[in-house]
Amino acid sequence: MGTERLASRLAAVVGPAHVLADPGLRASYETDFTGRWTGRARLVVRPADTAQVAGVLRTCREAGIPVLPQGGNTGLVGGSVPTPAGDQVVLSLRRLDTAGPVDPDARQITVGAGLTLSALHGRLRPQGWEFGVDLASRDSATLGGMIATNAGGERVLKYGTTRANVAGLQAVLADGTVLDRLAGLPKDNTGYDLTGLLVGSEGTLAVLTAARLRLVPRPRHRVGALLAVDSIAAATALVTRLRGLESLELAEFFTAEGLDLVLEHTGLPAPFRARHPVHLLVECAARHDPTDELAELLADADLLDAAVAVDAADRHRLAAYRERHTEAINAAGTPLKLDVTLPPAELPGFAAELPALLDGRARPYLFGHLAEGNLHVNLLDVAPADEEAVVLAVLGRVAAAGGSISAEHGIGRAKARYLHLTRSAAEISAMRAVKSALDPAWLLSPGTLLAAPD
Repeated sequence: MGTERLASRLAAVVGPAHVLADPGLRASYETDFTGRWTGRARLVVRPADTAQVAGVLRTCREAGIPVLPQGGNTGLVGGSVPTPAGDQVVLSLRRLDTAGPVDPDARQITVGAGLTLSALHGRLRPQGWEFGVDLASRDSATLGGMIATNAGGERVLKYGTTRANVAGLQAVLADGTVLDRLAGLPKDNTGYDLTGLLVGSEGTLAVLTAARLRLVPRPRHRVGALLAVDSIAAATALVTRLRGLESLELAEFFTAEGLDLVLEHTGLPAPFRARHPVHLLVECAARHDPTDELAELLADADLLDAAVAVDAADRHRLAAYRERHTEAINAAGTPLKLDVTLPPAELPGFAAELPALLDGRARPYLFGHLAEGNLHVNLLDVAPADEEAVVLAVLGRVAAAGGSISAEHGIGRAKARYLHLTRSAAEISAMRAVKSALDPAWLLSPGTLLAAPD
């Protein structure tokens, strides 16, 4: 089917104003925010509701046109960006940004896939509720994208990944069939857990249009601290001690090199007078004031320096040193991003070995979610000729240590060819069988997670 005819048929579903054919209008949908992943969409389509999503998918399936669902386009593994081939329709879900009322009895809320995380937080906080997942990209990340990638973020330590905070989903299969699992029942043992299957499926099995989210009461008190230590080993040991606090909500780390870049890019003042090797950002939240219990635990800790923040403005000031790493690294160049998980005992050894693994082929910056063993390995100045060897060196070391090649960003297109490093042939075969059952023509998110059959 020609592009002009396809555009006309899609316009009949979503309206002419929401079918973007002009290259200038499509540009923001075709490149991710790092600049590493870019492509060309055949068309960009912006449905307003589940019925329109179903109509778009039926139209594309009849025409044999591949479809790429897209949320806030904040992904880091190429899964939300079309390929350079220019044959895909980008299905933007940003207009599905509704939010229903809070159900206080169930402690749940139903939201559209296009609602941003910050908009959800803004809706919940005045009512005394919170969604347990939080990300630095909260202003642009959409709930649908977070669910599709099973995003982790800063509070996995206390609330788990996105999967643990989703009670139900509404989704549309490749043929336009709508699956509605929005009841959010805490006990429903009737067959396969389709909601659990679709969370983390990266748009390859269905298009997520709405979600029923679990909520938690907003804690009355919070205290944050930025702690300087002499090594990642010391930071890991400190996190082990801190986990004795039931109020501990996050434990993030970054190194001196990353902080230098943040200070240079943002103009923020240095947090301490001296430069320290490793920093640990922690936050405790509870109905009671956790300040004293945090102070008591830290009293005999081997710290190089510390800053404690009780009021929101000071906590946000400390959090900025960690949260602005991504923008600072992006400003310094186009990074090669490797999001990995390692067993806690392996973290210090991996960090120590990283320079030798890179062998001068990259400039590394490490930060991440230390309590979960989740390291964000950001590499600058990698020559195109060295990229494959660098990725294999890092991911191979992670796999050998019993880790995962993707902690929270997903596989996308970036890591599809490395999936075998931490998933067995039997597991990959099972995944492919599920994909073929729900999307027989392999039209949804082609090239993401799994290579299409020959």
